[in-house]
Amino acid sequence: RLEQIRLHQQETRVRRQTLEEQIRESEFELKTLLEEMPEEANEEGWQTRLEELEGRIARLGPINLAAIEEYEQQSERKEYLDAQNADLTQALETLEAAIAKIDRETRTRFKETYDKVNAGLKRLFPRLFGGGHAYLELTGEELLDTGVTVMARPPGKRNSTIHLLSGGEKALTAVALVFAIFELNPAPFCMLDEVDAPLDDANVGRFCDMVKEMSDRTQFIFITHNKITMEIAEHLIGVTMHEPGVSRMVAVDIDEAVEMAAV
Repeated sequence: RLEQIRLHQQETRVRRQTLEEQIRESEFELKTLLEEMPEEANEEGWQTRLEELEGRIARLGPINLAAIEEYEQQSERKEYLDAQNADLTQALETLEAAIAKIDRETRTRFKETYDKVNAGLKRLFPRLFGGGHAYLELTGEELLDTGVTVMARPPGKRNSTIHLLSGGEKALTAVALVFAIFELNPAPFCMLDEVDAPLDDANVGRFCDMVKEMSDRTQFIFITHNKITMEIAEHLIGVTMHEPGVSRMVAVDIDEAVEMAAV
């Protein structure tokens, strides 16, 4: 029994020396630690907790000593990417808002233009045909994606799309639509290439009347073989071919020609 006590005392002494050495290595003073140690200190509980922590550390495996530096680098990288993502998100929101605004303005302007052109077509079509009715019709509800169909009913015929009309009726309907657009937004020049070719004399006369009326705002250049249409021109330019493959142009000022004829 006495021998066991002596051995236990020796083990305690060795353990004390070991702990004191460890304390000195950690740059702590034993006296200071003993003074600051709480009265309810439980050495066995601390030892158990220490062993638990050592076990958890051991289970972590090899320690990457560069992990802290790598973490800082990755953290900076993440902050940079987060800032870029925030900028892109803001730019996307701004772009979507701009697109939405453009879409609203486009719908408004398209509807206004559509209504004005439609009103012009309804007014000009009967003048060119001597009666009848024509109008524009949207093929869909979404203004940004819809198409436009020309519906026409010449005098004495049923209402139909422009595709079902004869050649002359198509030409005159197209003229009514073009002139309706020109009234809305006049251009300096308008070129018509043999528009009157499929028309009879009555329709040619109404076509010429409208051209003369609109010539106050727009200069018309038209190619024609119709004598009635030629009569409303202020200048005539004829193209002849005296030799095969050789064309010749002849210009005539109508006003000068009339004066010369009067003399």
